[in-house]
Amino acid sequence: MNRVIKSISSFFLDLLETTVIGLSFFLIVYLFFMQPHQVNGLSMFPNFDSGDYVLTDKVSYRTGEPQRGDVIVFHAPPEAGCPTGTGCDFIKRVIGVPGDRVAVHDGNVYLNDEKLEETYLPEDYKTIEGKFIVGRTVTIGPNEYFALGDNRSHSSDSRVWGPVSSSEIVGKAFFRYWPMDKIGPIKNVSY
Repeated sequence: MNRVIKSISSFFLDLLETTVIGLSFFLIVYLFFMQPHQVNGLSMFPNFDSGDYVLTDKVSYRTGEPQRGDVIVFHAPPEAGCPTGTGCDFIKRVIGVPGDRVAVHDGNVYLNDEKLEETYLPEDYKTIEGKFIVGRTVTIGPNEYFALGDNRSHSSDSRVWGPVSSSEIVGKAFFRYWPMDKIGPIKNVSY
């Protein structure tokens, strides 16, 4: 009888040890290296659908800076109107980096006085101004990034509430793991 109890308790101790080690590993990876995010809404359509799941690299921007064309995840600004305490994060594409000049007119984005060629968007997509950038060219400040949703007519982004501070960026979306037919690395664009 003693032997059976020892065997059962040994099994549960081994199970508990494995569980604690597994959860510790997951927690370290989640807090410091990468984090899963779900795309909610259509602001990044057609490149991301609502319900897509992506992994966000939380290390790259500790050693480097976001680049034009990167798809980033960041904490939503207060102007976005997310419910308080929800930890609302947005996913958008970096258009302008510190020092860049960004303007929107004639249905297009202009980066440093040149029309931005956005081959990842359908030709019929038009970019309209928002209250932050209406009628002017904005120079992106230090530690700021101008981020837009790919679905310009259905995106609350830097056109409305201004540049994203580097301190609000969670990381770079680098891998889509759901849905199954879209599994793979997220392609970077450059301009």
